Amino acid sequence: MTWQDRAMLRFPAPLRPGDTIAVTSPSSGVEGPGARRVAFCVDWLRRAGYEVVVGECMDGSGLTAGPADRRAAELTAMLCDPEVRCVVPPWGGDTGIDVVDLLDWDALAQADPTWLVGFSDISTLLVPVTTRLGWATMHGDNLADTPYEPPAGLLRWTEIASGAGPHVQRDSGQVAAWVPLAEDAAAVRWREVGTGSWRLHGADSLAVCGRLIGGCIETIANLAGTAYGDVAAFGRRHADEGLIVYLEACEANAAAICANLHALRLAGWFEDATAILVGRTSAPDHPAMTQEQAVLDALGRLALPIVFDLEIGHVPPHLPLVNGALATVTCDAGTRQIVQELR
Repeated sequence: MTWQDRAMLRFPAPLRPGDTIAVTSPSSGVEGPGARRVAFCVDWLRRAGYEVVVGECMDGSGLTAGPADRRAAELTAMLCDPEVRCVVPPWGGDTGIDVVDLLDWDALAQADPTWLVGFSDISTLLVPVTTRLGWATMHGDNLADTPYEPPAGLLRWTEIASGAGPHVQRDSGQVAAWVPLAEDAAAVRWREVGTGSWRLHGADSLAVCGRLIGGCIETIANLAGTAYGDVAAFGRRHADEGLIVYLEACEANAAAICANLHALRLAGWFEDATAILVGRTSAPDHPAMTQEQAVLDALGRLALPIVFDLEIGHVPPHLPLVNGALATVTCDAGTRQIVQELR
């Protein structure tokens, strides 16, 4: 059996205390304060009851944690290891796309699905593992963020990975920031910097269902039009349920984000969408365009409801989403919530 035969979604087994979580860097590695943070997070997971193994591809002295073939081989081995229930990176990076075509897709198709968790540059891997292989993946905290305590309304990614749900998460109303690593490598509470709420555009109220897919705009836009980012085909396979596409901008200015979103639109990412979710961002505006205007310029013509300012990106706290989960999004005057079912 090859990866081409895996059209239907498969969900990894529930994650339980005592299970093994593997750590590797498919993109950027760690050093200095980052290495101290990762060591703390590994110990935190062990205190939470998990077995943790750390791979060899963790070097933070360069742009990536090592040669692409080594990073791809280690990630493949961890995902295929029946003793490993979850793989999580220390954080994202810049060029994780260099391992996408080096993964052993046929070996992965033979294996039982394993949780792959992360965000930012890790989106470059989450999307093809779901759309190409059929495994559900988790757009959630990287290892370095995992110990942070979620505010009321949100769940840890470990909670969502622990069972089929339904997993209910609500607008937290919180805008936060990371504690600098040099200041406290053992931080477990976000630094609250303000308040904010989900905002609905294109409708007075929203109650919609669909399969989730999405990630970091700047990284997944590089997959559009390739065999590793064929969300249009994924949408056709789930056309009877529809898609809920979620997107978030990391640091590119609004003009670049606008161009990236047009690329996703032209690649058919929204042909079967029922709604679009957009993460809160601190990415810069362009002198002639705001980040919100960038979204509306590219996606407003689709006549789809858009929910802005979800906690799904580079402005913490974080609302974990499962690529492939069946989700129901409600947004009206009294309720702002997303419910995910892993089925």
